[in-house]
Amino acid sequence: MLKRAIAVAGVIAISAAVSTAAFAQSPGSSLEKIVASKTFAIAYREESVPFSFIDSSGKPQGYAIDICLKIAEAIKNEYKLDKIDIKYVPITPQTRIPVIANGTANAECSSTTITTGRMKQVEFLTPNFITGTKLLVRKGSGITKIEDLDGKTLLALAGTTNEKAALAEIEKRKLKVNVVKVKDHPQALLNLEQGRADAYTSNDVVLYGIRTLAKNPDDYEVVGPFYSYDPFSVMIPKNDTELRAIGLRVMSNLYTSGEIFDIYKKWFDPGPTNIKLPMNDDLKNALRLNAFAE
Repeated sequence: MLKRAIAVAGVIAISAAVSTAAFAQSPGSSLEKIVASKTFAIAYREESVPFSFIDSSGKPQGYAIDICLKIAEAIKNEYKLDKIDIKYVPITPQTRIPVIANGTANAECSSTTITTGRMKQVEFLTPNFITGTKLLVRKGSGITKIEDLDGKTLLALAGTTNEKAALAEIEKRKLKVNVVKVKDHPQALLNLEQGRADAYTSNDVVLYGIRTLAKNPDDYEVVGPFYSYDPFSVMIPKNDTELRAIGLRVMSNLYTSGEIFDIYKKWFDPGPTNIKLPMNDDLKNALRLNAFAE
């Protein structure tokens, strides 16, 4: 961990000294295109409450989007742009990596877990949230952990780390569970409300967010111990040292100044969707470990 922190801190220090001439030596980079077009493209999810979602006016907003807006503002200031327009690119769990890998968007700002497999196609900034996989069930169901799903139906979002974690846990415990894949969170919630499934698996904070969208939120609860741990972060294109350095510097400054705690409180405690999820000590420590010196 110490070696990694030193290495990243070195990248940030070097980036701070990069001149406009040095920047020009990276033709075609994401950052060069952002500066030339004065546009920062944010990939977002429409229902990943409260990380990125559509508000009542149809505008994308959320915790992760606020962080990405800070990165866009830093680019505007560092390159002395008179403006920087924000372009929002809607994505799904299936399209989020291609959208970043092919350059359609400059940063993916939602609730994506850092994995080594995804690093083959994209890069990540430092963690901005720590969560884990749990279950959303109807109150009174008798389900408190994944073992209680033996002989029952579990919903999982296709292509996610939560789906993989659930399948691995089911196999390890030799459970007989009917796993049904869904395309998005609203489809999962609809299936639960119509009684077609017994539980939905995802990261606990996402489940708390989905719960607020139910017709009767008090009818549902998030249960179980974690059976996977998932650090969330902002995805950016691979091999763009300048963009990565600015992103790391912005996030480090948010953590060092404590501004990240205000942003968190805005969205989670209680937040506009009334999630009421105070920041836990694990997340506080993770953020502090990624607050690098100038």
